[in-house]
Amino acid sequence: MTLPKEVKEIIAALNKAGFEAYAVGGCVRDFILNREPYDWDITTNAKPEQIQKVFLSSVYENQFGTVGVNTHSKDEKLKIIEITTYRVEEKYTDKRHPDVVKFTKKLEDDLSRRDFTINAIAYDGKKFVDPYGGEKDIKNKIVRTVGNPDERFNEDALRLMRAVRFAIQLGFIIDPDTAKAIKSNCGDLVAISKERVRDELVKVIMAKNAKSGVEMLYKFGLLKHIMPEIEEGIGVGQNKHHIYTVWEHNLLALDWAAGHDYKLENRLASLLHDVAKPRTKQGDGLNSTFYNHEVVGAKMTVKILERLKFPKKFIEKVVLLVRYHLFYYNVEEVTENSVRRLVRNVGPENIDDLLEVRIADRKGSGVPKAEPYKLRHLRAIIDKVSRDPISVKMLKINGGVLMKELNIDPGPKIGYLLNVLLDEMIDEPKNNTKEYLIEKAKKLNKEPLAKLEKMYKIAQAKTREAAEEEFKNIKKKYYVK
Repeated sequence: MTLPKEVKEIIAALNKAGFEAYAVGGCVRDFILNREPYDWDITTNAKPEQIQKVFLSSVYENQFGTVGVNTHSKDEKLKIIEITTYRVEEKYTDKRHPDVVKFTKKLEDDLSRRDFTINAIAYDGKKFVDPYGGEKDIKNKIVRTVGNPDERFNEDALRLMRAVRFAIQLGFIIDPDTAKAIKSNCGDLVAISKERVRDELVKVIMAKNAKSGVEMLYKFGLLKHIMPEIEEGIGVGQNKHHIYTVWEHNLLALDWAAGHDYKLENRLASLLHDVAKPRTKQGDGLNSTFYNHEVVGAKMTVKILERLKFPKKFIEKVVLLVRYHLFYYNVEEVTENSVRRLVRNVGPENIDDLLEVRIADRKGSGVPKAEPYKLRHLRAIIDKVSRDPISVKMLKINGGVLMKELNIDPGPKIGYLLNVLLDEMIDEPKNNTKEYLIEKAKKLNKEPLAKLEKMYKIAQAKTREAAEEEFKNIKKKYYVK
């Protein structure tokens, strides 16, 4: 095993100046596992001001003894390497931050404050310093806290989630004493900021075996402090078209999404697409129904993701996928016109993502084929109609042309005219020519503004109603409304 040149040079420079220095933490763990580290951290007995004397190209702007050194490396992961003075921490009143940070001269003291044994190993390129058996735990694939697990989790309650995350990312198991402490301290997670919880959840969801991660969060009592709505599906049976409970189905949809490298928003939409079924269920047994679960689910998804402080645009995307995951498509029944309206309603930029969620939904139901002929046919139709006008930007004229040809000023009338023209083009895309649209616009321009506004609203409603019509047949088929 060979350390990167930049890490070696920093360790050598500190040694030359009379100080100890070691690579430490997750980078050493990944190094032992032959995984490429996300970043590299170094610990030393040199004080921050001494570190800065050794490295002129450095920055020290915190109270934790961490100096950032610019190595000028071409590798972004090695461009800035953080060097931290050996330290110990005292009391964690808020279960998040140490009340007191003190520098120490002993490496073993510094390693004793770290979360898990696998992250408490130091390496200088020649020897490992491993006072807590981290190498053995890596070999045996065990996540275990350094010392007393209750003390480690009381210091920083986010470690409760980190234990789960490391286990699923690395394919490890959690030590029984550590697992017991997670369960008994799970309620402390509420003390952690939603942003930090969100970031750990994202890492779990983006793991290859995300399903196991969510199951583990539930097993340890953590999920109810993150996404309690998901737990509502436990034990909730569906109808004759489903062989799994709502909980099982949602997890299996996530499992498919994670196993096929879906991006984050599509994974979350796969997990949350049926989150409202327990709240909308009527009846029991083979003929139970879940009226409007996609609408209620979209509203629940907004609250869940807002609570976890996801960005607004991201939330909008996931909500859209949850809301429209139940679109209807039957080769014999659906026309190109209806597909155009579906694409317009969802947005052409979201169609591929919607199809991914639909496939995850299907696989989560236990069906044999992820993408049957119907969906492959739909892709072909979408590709075809995507060349047709489904937004005003795709019309062969624009507002500027209308103002010039009709000799009118900027105002709401321009928008009304363009949208009314678009409504016709969705039904008759062959008429999308500059000549035809200008002549049609001239006729429409003679109508009062109030009538144009009414026509515009009818066009908007028509698109929404057409999208709802897409859902109607499939809702009947699957006992939803």
